[in-house]
Amino acid sequence: MATGNSASRSTKLGPEERAAALERLKGKELDILVVGGGIVGAGAALDAVTRGLSVGILEARDWASGTSSRSSKLVHGGIRYLEQADFRLVREALTERGLLLQRIAPHLVKPVRFLYPLRKRVTERFYVGAGMLLYDLFSYAGGRPGVPHHRHLSKRQVKGLLPSLNTDTIVGGITYYDGQVDDALYVASLVRTASFYGAHAASRVRVEGFIKVGERVVGVHAHDLQTGERFDVRARQVVNATGVWTDDTQRMVGERGTFKVRASKGVHLVVPRDRFQSAMGLLLRTEKSVLFVIPWGRHWLIGTTDTDWHLDKAHPAATAADIDYLLEHVNAVLRVPLTREDVEGVYAGLRPLLAGESESTSKLSREHLVGHSVPGLVVIAGGKWTTYRVMAKDAIDAAADALDERVPASTTHDIPLLGAEGYQAAWNKRSRIARAFGLHTVRVEHLLNRYGTLTDELLDLIRTTPSLADPLPGADDYIEAEVVYAATHLGALHLEDVLARRTRISIEAWDRGVSAAPVAARLMAGVLGWDEAREEREVGHYLKRVAAERASQQQPDDESADRARLEAPDIGVTK
Repeated sequence: MATGNSASRSTKLGPEERAAALERLKGKELDILVVGGGIVGAGAALDAVTRGLSVGILEARDWASGTSSRSSKLVHGGIRYLEQADFRLVREALTERGLLLQRIAPHLVKPVRFLYPLRKRVTERFYVGAGMLLYDLFSYAGGRPGVPHHRHLSKRQVKGLLPSLNTDTIVGGITYYDGQVDDALYVASLVRTASFYGAHAASRVRVEGFIKVGERVVGVHAHDLQTGERFDVRARQVVNATGVWTDDTQRMVGERGTFKVRASKGVHLVVPRDRFQSAMGLLLRTEKSVLFVIPWGRHWLIGTTDTDWHLDKAHPAATAADIDYLLEHVNAVLRVPLTREDVEGVYAGLRPLLAGESESTSKLSREHLVGHSVPGLVVIAGGKWTTYRVMAKDAIDAAADALDERVPASTTHDIPLLGAEGYQAAWNKRSRIARAFGLHTVRVEHLLNRYGTLTDELLDLIRTTPSLADPLPGADDYIEAEVVYAATHLGALHLEDVLARRTRISIEAWDRGVSAAPVAARLMAGVLGWDEAREEREVGHYLKRVAAERASQQQPDDESADRARLEAPDIGVTK
């Protein structure tokens, strides 16, 4: 076992840290190697390294580039699982919600209020109200819930709080709270925290095979997609946390998987906040599941769909039919319907569901399973974003059981992410900070709610180069300093990493980041050492991505949308 040397700890996750991590990964055998840099893999790396184990984590693309950046961005218990009587899952998720809101990441995870509209006076209010009461009670399982209780509203109160809601068929409502998070930024922060504690983290490194001695997995064959270099990483235990790619990764071992993972496509629309008036989000029933309308800064997120996906897993594509489905369902409750012209962004993600024999995806399990069918290899699959910490703990528990020595228990329930400690005190000083730097208070609030107390590091950049306080063109929620910081501290290696995941410009800006791209590329070039040709290549790739996504969203079905989206290949793949 080994821990990170506190004297050499760095809060940065930049190119120098990546290079150092790769050198360590090529060296002596690790205790644990995690394959997959989504929310569960990142959580597993932090869990393992804070038990005192030597840890590496590899991701084939960017951190959170798969499912983990394309969720509903909710940290929630799952109201619909109450109806399925999955009380254990709901209680577990609500316990995690409380931890994330109050201890682990209060700067990134915030309460969000929803209305459940009622259409029947007595029976529905009693039935849904009982469910909401249970939801509140379960939220105390881990201590204080961190959000207010549910409340019953009359029709008049609903009209006052949600003026744009069509209340003709509504008799009242019930409001309740859950949490929300910038999912991709959270994962980058989680990897960064694991790196700070001593994990060796490298993105854009693809695992292309497993090293076996007899039947035992003892490491992986890795390919650095940035340089083309191939090398081996050896580890006493390998954790497969590859989500919807679980079956593909298991096939590389030459063994039949312990369980099958089915991909379910979920599509979300992004709509400007001013398109309808409401003081809170909405939870609506559909014929198959539920539909959320979620407040998201100056926008609304509307989603989601729930359909099988059998095509390219790296780039799931939304179709015209998906967009029309969501608009049709949300328009059923709005006074003034939304149109295609109101949609400023669209994204599609894949849920990794534990597959049954012939069930529809909306009925498949969100529970998670840990398998250890091949010596030296632990597989974690299923689950939901909110319960990532429990999944990571269970995976490392299984790996630790196979190690020779006694390994300490998980401590991640008590380990805040970098930027979380002192957040409330910094928030209370936000007006003073704004005055000191000549910034608007709203701008400082934006930074604090993304970087917590590490906002000081961005303010240091602005102090040195005042022009970095300028907003990005076409995306003035974000400033230039955030682009530089993404490359130096948050592991961004390509322009797409910044515009799609370290910021959410690719879904929040009307032009999807086209006008911000050249400015962001110039800023990244300055810190990553790009020449002019590299800058142009990065911008060109990003523009192709935007064009391919727009084209896919005009297609009538998955197959044609997939073909359109694949017109823009991945960047940075060196053969």
